[in-house]
Formats: sequence, structure tokens, C-alpha cells
Amino acid sequence: MKRRHEQKLVILSIVLFLCFNVPIILIFDINYAFFGIPILYFSIFSFWALSIIISYIVLKKHYE
Repeated sequence: MKRRHEQKLVILSIVLFLCFNVPIILIFDINYAFFGIPILYFSIFSFWALSIIISYIVLKKHYE
């Protein structure tokens, strides 16, 4: 794997660590729903899905 792809994945890991940290998660802990889903759950699963998509894009460029 190229060095810059590794760097992108490390940066993604650090950003995810910060996003899933307690102070950031508590920002989304409000009594409101988005399409019937509480904002806290929606934000957690959105961050998770976005990280999978970004990882896929980075790794797909690696194998090209």
C-alpha cells in the first residue's frame, strides 16, 4: 500500500476517534427525531456509514 493511502486511513481513524468521543456525541443527544430516528442514533450511524464509504474510496484507488 502506498504511503499516502496509509496516511489517509490513519487520518480517517483519528477523525472517527474524535467523532465517537463523548463530548462530540453529547452534542447530538437532543430530544428530536429525523425521519423518526433519534438524532443521536442517526449521527452515529451516519458517521459510521461515511467512514465505510471513505475507506472504500481510498482502498479502491489503491488497487487501481
